[in-house]
Amino acid sequence: MGLNEIYTTLSGPIQLEADERLDDLCRDGLKLIQKPDIFCFGIDAVLLSTFSKAQKGNKVLDLCSGNGVIPILMQAKNPDTSYKGLEIQEVSANLASRNVAINNLESKVEIIKGDLKEAAKIFGEASFNVVTVNPPYKKANSGLVNPDSTKAIARHEILCDIDDVCQAAARCLKSKGHLYMVHRPDRLIDIIAAMRRAHIEPKRIRMVHPYVDKEANMVLIEGIKGANSYMIVEKPLIVYKRVDGQSGVYTDEILEIYNNKN
Repeated sequence: MGLNEIYTTLSGPIQLEADERLDDLCRDGLKLIQKPDIFCFGIDAVLLSTFSKAQKGNKVLDLCSGNGVIPILMQAKNPDTSYKGLEIQEVSANLASRNVAINNLESKVEIIKGDLKEAAKIFGEASFNVVTVNPPYKKANSGLVNPDSTKAIARHEILCDIDDVCQAAARCLKSKGHLYMVHRPDRLIDIIAAMRRAHIEPKRIRMVHPYVDKEANMVLIEGIKGANSYMIVEKPLIVYKRVDGQSGVYTDEILEIYNNKN
C-alpha cells in the first residue's frame, strides 16, 4: 500500500499513518490496519473467532479488544449479531475504531475505550449473550517485560489479571451466557479456578499444538455462566505439518479455518 493512501468509508476518509499497513483478512473483503511496531494480531485471534459461537440476535462483547480483529472476524460469520469491543489502551482503541470504519461496520461493531473492570457499569449488568477475550497471557512478575508500555500491557497482567477478566465477563453475561477465551496451557489451572470463582463453569476445552509431536502452546476454552459441572475436551488442533522435509505447512483443518469453511 502506498504511504498516505486514503480510503473512502461511510464515515469519512481514512488515511494510513507512516507506521501502519493494511492487511487483507481473506474473508468477505475485510481489511485490518495494523501497527507492526506496536502489536499485530496472530493465529490465536483467528482461532478464537472460529471457536466462539454466537446465535442470531445475540449481543457479543469482546474484552481486551486490541485492534478489533475478533469482533470484525466474528461478524463475518454471524452477521445478525451486534458487537461491542472494550479496549483500555487509547492507541489500540483508536486503531480498532478505524478498523471498524474502514470495513464500513459501524452498524454492527462499536469500540469503546475503557477498563474491563468497569465493563458492567459501561454496558450494564447481564447485557450480553457472549463474551470473548484474548487477554494478557503472562503474570505481571513473570518473564521479561517489554520496555514499551503498550506491548507490556498487551502481554502481561499489568492492568488486569485472569480474575479481573472472568469477574468482568460474569457481570456482563446473562444467565447461561457463554465466555470464550484463548490463553496458554500453563495457565489452565488459573483459568479454571478464576472461572469458577466467577460462577462460570468450564464446558469445553481444545488444546492447540504447533505440530502433532509438540506440546500444546495455546488453549481454547468455553465456559457458561451458571451451568452445571460437565466438560468436554475436544481433539487437539494441530497447526502445522511437515511435508517432504518442509516444516511450517498448515494442516488441512487450519487451511479450512483460513478459507472460512468452519
